[in-house]
Amino acid sequence: MLPTLAFPRLTALALLAGLALSLTSEGVVAADPPASSESGASASIRPTLDKPTFFKRKEAVKETPKSTAKPKPEAQGVSMSELADLIDQKIAEVAAKRAAAPVVKVKTAAPRAKRVAVVSGAALASSVAVQDPLQQRLLLGTEVDWAYSGATGPDAWGQLKPAYRQCMLGKRQSPIDIRDGLPVHLDPIQFDYRPTRFRVIDTGRTVQVKLDLGNSITVMGQRYELVQMQFHRPSEERVNGRAYPMSAQLLHKSPAGQIAVVAVLLDQGEPHALIQQVWNNLPLEKHQEQAAQLPMDPSQILPLPAQRHQYYTYMGSLTSPPCTENVLWMVMKQPVTVSIEQIDLFHRLYPMNARPVQPTAGRMIKDGL
Repeated sequence: MLPTLAFPRLTALALLAGLALSLTSEGVVAADPPASSESGASASIRPTLDKPTFFKRKEAVKETPKSTAKPKPEAQGVSMSELADLIDQKIAEVAAKRAAAPVVKVKTAAPRAKRVAVVSGAALASSVAVQDPLQQRLLLGTEVDWAYSGATGPDAWGQLKPAYRQCMLGKRQSPIDIRDGLPVHLDPIQFDYRPTRFRVIDTGRTVQVKLDLGNSITVMGQRYELVQMQFHRPSEERVNGRAYPMSAQLLHKSPAGQIAVVAVLLDQGEPHALIQQVWNNLPLEKHQEQAAQLPMDPSQILPLPAQRHQYYTYMGSLTSPPCTENVLWMVMKQPVTVSIEQIDLFHRLYPMNARPVQPTAGRMIKDGL
């Protein structure tokens, strides 16, 4: 029989044993006592919360008078110290299992919005080109051709290639709406044009005429060699807000590489012999040169000699990429006529190939008297 004072400790240890047993999902089972020790005085002490047994033990303790109760040897089974050791051992085992448990990392699926579908290069190029030509060039490592409309039109020229940045950042771009020019007497342009062999090219953006060397102009003491002639519909140059049906631009270069452009406005009227000669030599395929059999006299595209000193002039740029600035512009004030049939023929090839007008930005414009 255990002393009465030891019972509270036994109760506490039993409760702790029950807690340890619930954590490990295992029971602490003491060794079964011999069959001869089943009496209340010699029953084994079991760490259980079984209600009838618990209260029976408690009542047995109360029935023994203090004066006559004598301590007896501990019954066979689990002693108090062994029970405490068992509890400590189970608690240590639970703690060891928790400490040694491997850390499992759960991989979450990537958000559906961030998954990238695998597509072919051709499909990627076609889909990106419609949305953003610059992204197409970056993704596929290819350059994007500029155009006069659509995603690669004038508003996007400056983003298509580093060499085209002037189209977006330049401050003296062409064409412009010519108005409020300073009325002054300008030196006449000295044209030195003569019949020359030429070739016609359909560039995919315009009809271009390349001439052999031997034609030039002289302006303010500087000589420029005629390099090419090209056509636009409508005219890129505007005068007091008016655009003409077409225009011809004659591009010249100096020995130092400076550029001078003579622009001739083309209005509807009588047929023009030089324009017809160019149309007659159009190549059958784009990007191919068609050599003409007969020479061309580029002076025929100009107004009459008496009107060649009347022109507008200002500093601007090329009207197509790379939009190089520091270009001398001379726009003839007197238009030249072309027939409606000649205009329609070009219209079938290029309904619109003109860059929009650019800000004047305070540039000086001279209006030749």
